[in-house]
Amino acid sequence: MTISKNKPEKLITIEAVLKKIEELLSQLTLDEKIGMIHSDNVYNNKGVDRLGIPAFYMSDGPTGVRMEYDRETIQNIGNSNETVLSLPCSTAVAATWNTELAYLHGKTLGSEVRGRGKDVSLSPGINIHRTPLCGRNFEYQSEDPYLVSKMAVGIIKGLQDNDIASCVKHFVANNQEVNRFSVNVEIDDRTLHEIYMPAFKAAIVEGNSYSIMGAYNKFRGEYCCQSKYLLKDVLRDEWGFDGVIISDWGAVHDTKKAIDAGTDFDMDIRNTYDDFYFANPLKAMVEAGEIDEENVNERIRRILKLMFKLKIFDKTRNKGAYNSRTNSEAILEVARESIVLLKNDKQILPLSEEKIKKIVVIGENADRLHAFGGGSSEVRALYEITPLLGINMYLGGNTEIVYSPGYTSDKGADAEQQKVLSDKACELAANCDACIYVGGLNHDFDTEAYDRNDLKLPYGQDELIQKLLKINPNMVIVNMSGSPVEMGEWINEAHAVVQYWYSGSEGGTALAEVIFGAVNPSGKLTTTFPKRLEDTPVYHFGEYPGDENVTYNEGVFVGYRYYDTYMVEPEFCFGHGLSYTDFEYNDIETKVTRQTDGKGMAADILVTVTNEGKVAGADVVQLYITDKESSVDRPLQELKGFRKVRIDPGETKTVKFTLKTEDFSFYSMEDSGWKFEDGKFVVSIGRSSRDIRLKAEI
Repeated sequence: MTISKNKPEKLITIEAVLKKIEELLSQLTLDEKIGMIHSDNVYNNKGVDRLGIPAFYMSDGPTGVRMEYDRETIQNIGNSNETVLSLPCSTAVAATWNTELAYLHGKTLGSEVRGRGKDVSLSPGINIHRTPLCGRNFEYQSEDPYLVSKMAVGIIKGLQDNDIASCVKHFVANNQEVNRFSVNVEIDDRTLHEIYMPAFKAAIVEGNSYSIMGAYNKFRGEYCCQSKYLLKDVLRDEWGFDGVIISDWGAVHDTKKAIDAGTDFDMDIRNTYDDFYFANPLKAMVEAGEIDEENVNERIRRILKLMFKLKIFDKTRNKGAYNSRTNSEAILEVARESIVLLKNDKQILPLSEEKIKKIVVIGENADRLHAFGGGSSEVRALYEITPLLGINMYLGGNTEIVYSPGYTSDKGADAEQQKVLSDKACELAANCDACIYVGGLNHDFDTEAYDRNDLKLPYGQDELIQKLLKINPNMVIVNMSGSPVEMGEWINEAHAVVQYWYSGSEGGTALAEVIFGAVNPSGKLTTTFPKRLEDTPVYHFGEYPGDENVTYNEGVFVGYRYYDTYMVEPEFCFGHGLSYTDFEYNDIETKVTRQTDGKGMAADILVTVTNEGKVAGADVVQLYITDKESSVDRPLQELKGFRKVRIDPGETKTVKFTLKTEDFSFYSMEDSGWKFEDGKFVVSIGRSSRDIRLKAEI
């Protein structure tokens, strides 16, 4: 049987698909099968032309579609048709706390991926922010597994609605870039199931992700892409995953172990394709009888099944669209809701353009392009609206806008050059109606294969900000980063602070709209901003980064679970984000249904929220659970629900949450499973983990 691309056959039933797969499989030679399960270029395998089976094309990453690579040189080709839109980074998407926007983001990314002719988007990245130092945190979403789970499911569904596969990554415990290729991670079962597994389980069970990527690191002594426990016992047997397992690039180290564990694709960036573990070494082991050829057949079945699922042999497949106006608008919508207003104690924001004749914009990040950076997230952007460009576009020609970088990231710059830039910025800040500083990090720090050494702002920015605030106390500070930075040297003197992420092609547009009040900010932090590195749980308990081994001694006390339980004051807490209007929370109601055997319960929680300000806005109503009578040490509170609601001035809305037994349970290592203990719980409703407005005991 040969697949005809000119006359596609309609596939009516699963049985018909399985029959076609077996017919194709029976005609494949061992060499052809081998070619289908390892790289034949950086992002694709080898097809079988004589049977009409095309190559299977994958693409990084969460912020867009990467460039094409030459098969022999492994270098970017660089053609103009590789230019795409740049999407907001994963932390920005999560900062919207909006599952509908998560779906829109996924659908937009999927449209770009399919439009470029790809079959798999190697995203979303859903590893937990264990430490704020991890250089890849901007590719991930949050320190909280519940929030990641809900947002990831939306992204996956949006992606796969384009007839492409989501490849959720990196499974599992890939929480640092230092020693990422070799470090062995030790985690107790409770921590594994409560913190590091839930998002992956949700991605598979609820999101139905068609593929998943194994991580680089070892887990309990075995490389993740060779771990029978992870890939067979948990992923396939416990969660029922029947999709395709793709190795991270270069994450396979042993042919037989990876085959026995269930990895389907051996991917790498080397151009010695015949030497891959699933290439000649696998062929030799099959021919020697060390590996049964049926193991290879299993992989071909899964790959072909996915190809049929994606309509690869069918002309009715979604053709996608990249660089479209629709996609640009979606990127802008996500970027708008991702921006977090951290501080506004003198109501400096929003700025009034009518009162400003001259505005000074300071900071290298105001005029720096970020899309082409960060490692696997880098894209060749069709365009990228910087903060400086966005402000100029918003204000038009009636306002004088002056720009000064204030500092430089040029590694060759000396102290004298930095001083010249700093002095010029200070001079300008003293002579304007408004001043905006846009600084923070860049992809020299937020990047794959690198972890930061500390949380300090680079390039002497702390000193520069202090000088500028003395000259212009009302300066608006915009921190651009994918993860937390320390602000202690100037935060008490600052009155207006905004957290802005790597927000994609339309990021500068969104930032200008928030600064000047066209958009009311509604983003919330998805990860705690500590005052100091020494305040973080990983620093307090160790270990990080480890050497050959790293043990997660902090257990379940990750992020706000640690800060709240151990009473450590953060700079800005998990879930924090201000608005240009005021929200009042009232009237919490609870209705509890308990199982008669005492082994479970459900609860409906209703609260009312009123917009008491003068402008429309959106707020994220957050629900946390506290177990008052647990037999094990549990965090002070855990996020178990959130809703983003849009409310007009003077309007009141009722928000309903429904909790189930699992929301009250913990993972019992004694019972090797989830355990519910009957007793008293406190339901807390708030605008952040530290701004609790209502409580009820149930």
